Amino acid sequence: MTVDGGYADFFGPQVPRTDDGGQTATFALASAAYRDSPMEEIKKADNEWHRTTVNTGRSWATVFRPNLGEAFSRAVADRMLGGDRKPLIQSFGAEPQVVVEHCLAANGIRKNRDNRLTMVSVVCGLLFLPGALVWLLGFQIRTTVSKAENKQAGALGTAVLVAIAALAVLFLVKMPFSGFWAWYARATVVMPVVGWFWAKRICEGTARDLRERWDGLLSGSGVGAKVPEAVPSNPGETAAEQLRQSLARLGAEQQSNSVFYAGPKGILGMGTRWGSWQLAENLAPADPDREIHPFRSWDVVKAVHDQLRMLERGPLNTGGFTKPSIRHWVVTPIGENAKAVSRPEGTDVEAYQVKSHAIQEICNKQQFGAGDRHYLGVQWTLWDGQLVITMLITVTVLHETLRIEVTGHALGPVNPLFTTKPEAPSKEVAKSFKPWETRKVMLPLVTANEVVRLAVRAPLTWYPPLLNWLGGTITLPEPFGLRHAWADQPWRHRFMADDALRAAAPVLRVVHAAAIRVLDENGVDTEKFGTRSAFLSTAVQDPTPGKADLYNA
Repeated sequence: MTVDGGYADFFGPQVPRTDDGGQTATFALASAAYRDSPMEEIKKADNEWHRTTVNTGRSWATVFRPNLGEAFSRAVADRMLGGDRKPLIQSFGAEPQVVVEHCLAANGIRKNRDNRLTMVSVVCGLLFLPGALVWLLGFQIRTTVSKAENKQAGALGTAVLVAIAALAVLFLVKMPFSGFWAWYARATVVMPVVGWFWAKRICEGTARDLRERWDGLLSGSGVGAKVPEAVPSNPGETAAEQLRQSLARLGAEQQSNSVFYAGPKGILGMGTRWGSWQLAENLAPADPDREIHPFRSWDVVKAVHDQLRMLERGPLNTGGFTKPSIRHWVVTPIGENAKAVSRPEGTDVEAYQVKSHAIQEICNKQQFGAGDRHYLGVQWTLWDGQLVITMLITVTVLHETLRIEVTGHALGPVNPLFTTKPEAPSKEVAKSFKPWETRKVMLPLVTANEVVRLAVRAPLTWYPPLLNWLGGTITLPEPFGLRHAWADQPWRHRFMADDALRAAAPVLRVVHAAAIRVLDENGVDTEKFGTRSAFLSTAVQDPTPGKADLYNA
């Protein structure tokens, strides 16, 4: 069950629905917005073709470094909702609008926390800056040395903090000042500590909220994203109206029928091409005394389209295929290392959709040389969005040769990084009287260093460029699409691989049968086509997945 990502999100409560089929992938990606693990863990989700870049910021300013949830939610929201953003790749098998809404919701929760922490930082830190800087220096030294694998270095960090605390106590006992400055000096020692305890309570409450949402998304409880800033309450709220339009634009682009072929990477969003079957024979008249009835590639494609709609039906009541999505695609070629795409524009495009007459024109005339190409696609979204199977069909006529090509594409599951649930912090320690045995000790949900990090970052969240320069960010892989950027291959999953391979034979046979029927109706000798089709029908019974777009040439 997921949350409807349409206009209902902006004008009333969110309504759960159960017919999208992509909840696991969607919620797994959305859960990253609430995570509190180190930012560098996003690199674990890299795949062969798409890699995220981690910018660690200034080496001396690690206290400003964001965690994974902070960096992910900010990067995704900025990339997918920015006013001058680049075009996005469709997220087949997921709902990008739901993911973005959760990123906005996570940013809102953290913003409320940072507002309170900013007040704490001003009252207990800025007003007593000398003492706050000394304590901050101690925590920074402790954080830096504690990352070393050497246990002596970790002990040294703790010793530094203890030494600062001892000096603070000594300073309170033997105050070198008198009068107002004596009381102020005492306050500079005590108030940062009071502020730390105050900030710790704020941080723990927010951390529990974020972790509950993280766990709820992965448990399937249908956690909704609240984005009140996307609901304009009056005509003058331009920011809210702009956000609403950006979300609507995101939803429209997700429904676009324009995709991009990036060489060995395959069609972006659909996965790599793993198999290809081609039927190419001469168009000869069945009756030597009569000519072939004129027909076009679109006539063959239309017949194939109509026949593919019957795939879910069969002679036996054995389940079979689920209802597929059958669409006509306009495919644009781009370079393997291209960092951006450009969607078709002009009078033939409306709301990111290439109009039907333009698709027919491409199908019939753009078959050789530069330009976009037409593909008919039949697509299944399975395993709750974790597997997307796409079979593409293209029909071309060059001179007297008709070629019917069927290719298989598969997009695998979201990387396991996004499907791990939160665990309470703990560590294993040896028992006092039985050192050969261990016991689990629960650790604080928010550590002392984490409280300091959040309290120091909070005032700078009002100016993200400076915070990003100090602490670092993540740069998403381009051209960016939520689903394919962090997808694994399906071939290591036994049943996912079976589903992808088993879909090939029925689709191939339906395509060939429909095409041969059109040829026969138009007076074409179909004997050679039938022979070649029978050969391919035999070969596809035992398909072997490979990297079909990598040529040894």
